[in-house]
Amino acid sequence: MDIRSLTAPQGYTAARPATQPGSLGAESLGDSAENGLKSLAANFAETLQQGENAALASMTGDADPHALVQALAQTELAVETAITVRNKVVEAYQEILRMPV
Repeated sequence: MDIRSLTAPQGYTAARPATQPGSLGAESLGDSAENGLKSLAANFAETLQQGENAALASMTGDADPHALVQALAQTELAVETAITVRNKVVEAYQEILRMPV
């Protein structure tokens, strides 16, 4: 058994720090939300970059297939999450537009 398959759960949890709940106070909610969105965007870009690097390494024969599948699964999850968030934001915006003034 490859040792990387045993450390896959650790790599997965390290790639998803944006999902950890944080303690927010009412006074710092605006700043924390802005910093949270920045960190979400940075984590999303990092996940995509890791997937791209794994794909490139696989093409040159430097990566094992398990690492490639794991990186692609993480990238797919990140993209699906971004699409879901985008759809919810668009839906909320359309709902606001439908409200009578």
